Amino acid sequence: MIEYLKGTLADLTPTLAVVDCHGVGYGVNISLYTYAAIQGKQEVKLFIYEAVREDAYVLWGFATKVERELFLLLLTVSGIGAGIARVILSAMTPAELCGVIGEGNEKLLKQVKGIGPKAAQRIIVELHDKITTLEITPVSSSKSASSAPVVNKEVQDEASAALTMLGFSPAPVHKVVLQILKEEPDAPVERVIKLALKML
Repeated sequence: MIEYLKGTLADLTPTLAVVDCHGVGYGVNISLYTYAAIQGKQEVKLFIYEAVREDAYVLWGFATKVERELFLLLLTVSGIGAGIARVILSAMTPAELCGVIGEGNEKLLKQVKGIGPKAAQRIIVELHDKITTLEITPVSSSKSASSAPVVNKEVQDEASAALTMLGFSPAPVHKVVLQILKEEPDAPVERVIKLALKML
């Protein structure tokens, strides 16, 4: 079992990190939260979850142990697969997610793609008590994240590509990303994707 990978960050997109460990490049699926945490770094350490199926061997990587624990907790909820768990952890930080679950904020959870009313209820009911074991201070869901710098065609293209890889159709993705960049021309890729996840 792989506990973590520590090595050189050979390549990075908002959904995938390639970590070079002594000449072997591991492709690791990541959330937007982890992307933001490791962006710009040369050396990284990602905590790993291995998903072994008959037809695939997939690595999921996390910047912190807490994010990995939250990911694993989400997988215990009926109807929540690894892909949806990643979208949830891309739409909000671990602290924000704990705040949403702790407050029973079903409305905010339903804004995440792939989460309907029943799934939102299941996440809140099944994980409400379990998140208290995590070493994390929940952030109130009424407090929203602030923005940050730099926009250009590159940000638009990267955000659009990442959202398409997460399973969204290209046409609405293009429209939403453009709308966000018009409202927040200085938004970085991770903020654009985070906002788009709430709108698509």
